[in-house]
Amino acid sequence: QVQLVETGGGLVQAGGSLRLSCAASGRTFSIYSMAWFRQAPGKEREFVAAISWRGGVTYYADSVKGRFTISRDNAKNTVYLQMNSLKPEDTAVYYCATPRVPYRVTGGERTEYDYWGQGTQVTVSS
Repeated sequence: QVQLVETGGGLVQAGGSLRLSCAASGRTFSIYSMAWFRQAPGKEREFVAAISWRGGVTYYADSVKGRFTISRDNAKNTVYLQMNSLKPEDTAVYYCATPRVPYRVTGGERTEYDYWGQGTQVTVSS
């Protein structure tokens, strides 16, 4: 059973930073792409960033480019999202996700991902 557990959310002032972590278990972590999505109240869940299984390929939503960095540590079965220069519009529940199929470079479509974590709340105050 694949499990994804996000941690690291919280309340931060605009301009501040947070680092989210997502710990994966239940299968071999190092052969699957990982991604972060977010969902603000009343809005659709949207893509934030994705990373390939070895970390060599990354994708970002335009809204976070230059501010957020996705990375992974395959030895720790964990993917990270470093968020800098946070804005109030970054307020959302952040979810990590992973596909069922290994060795696939995934992008920003929700349908590419089969397993999701429970989410962690990020609130940015102005």
